[in-house]
Amino acid sequence: MIIVTEEMEGSVCIVDYFLVFLGAAIPGLELTLVIPLGIITGMNPFAVIIAAFVGNMVTVLALIIGYDKLKLWLAKRNEGKEKKESKRSARAKELWDKYGLPGLLMLGPILIGTHIAAFIGMTLGASKVKTTLWSTISIAAWAIIFGVVTSLGFDFFVRE
Repeated sequence: MIIVTEEMEGSVCIVDYFLVFLGAAIPGLELTLVIPLGIITGMNPFAVIIAAFVGNMVTVLALIIGYDKLKLWLAKRNEGKEKKESKRSARAKELWDKYGLPGLLMLGPILIGTHIAAFIGMTLGASKVKTTLWSTISIAAWAIIFGVVTSLGFDFFVRE
């Protein structure tokens, strides 16, 4: 049971930033949702951007490092099953064909998610080093963009 004192009310604590970290690490939530929510709730935009970046990068790096084992596991799991391409996979393949790895990973966070973009990039033959480099650039750029836009937009609506 957590007891909230009067001093704690309205203040942001380390647990909030840890929740931003966790939210950014979860595929589906990621940066696009977590950063605006954190900033709108009154958290420090810089700290939210850093926590979200680190949270998202940790799981993307884990995916990149463990790609070979994950690929084997998926192959065994789907053995004998008919393979049907998902809408996200089709969209990622389209991005790959049009823009290559940099385009796939730069557009991934807003279109298909960072984890899926990194996984599909590697599935289509990208190296772990290039995938890591472009994922880092992409996640950092989008974290800053979402943080700045949310901060500016929120300030715009709050001003009297």
